[in-house]
Amino acid sequence: MQKNWYVLYTRPQSEKKVATLLTKKKVEHFIPLVCIEAQKSWRHKAMYRPLFKSYVFVFTTEQQAALLMQTDGVINLLHWLGKPAVINETEINAIKEFTSDYQNIDLEKLAVNSNVIERNIYRSSYEMEGNILAVKNKTIKINLPSLGYAMIARLKEDSIFGKERSMLQNYTFAQS
Repeated sequence: MQKNWYVLYTRPQSEKKVATLLTKKKVEHFIPLVCIEAQKSWRHKAMYRPLFKSYVFVFTTEQQAALLMQTDGVINLLHWLGKPAVINETEINAIKEFTSDYQNIDLEKLAVNSNVIERNIYRSSYEMEGNILAVKNKTIKINLPSLGYAMIARLKEDSIFGKERSMLQNYTFAQS
């Protein structure tokens, strides 16, 4: 059987618990975490929260994914048109790269499996090949069509390039 990426839907705030149980079962999984700063009285503390609430991504076969629903904290598999939704591996890699490069990430709901590309980009902006939708006003937007979300990162720097390396090395820039 062929392995694919699936999404387990968990109870609220049970993503890390489910991930621990999946590690014990030796199932490859992924939870995209984003760093947020929480102010505890006089000091700031960096905390990590899941980017997708109640989602744990698993790399397994469809039969194994159905068996994982018996794991404590798992409610169901994410379904699309009556079948378990298969997440494209390029989207998983884009999520991994995006969450490792940026901190201020928000999600925006889109129509599932939409291939909409924003064309309304200002002169100083860039458009990239691949899943990047827009780079505009210190924000970067990446479309995740199989999940029905777009990830939006708000940059602190004055440019779209990071300090150590250029943003998303797998993509090529094209002046719009």
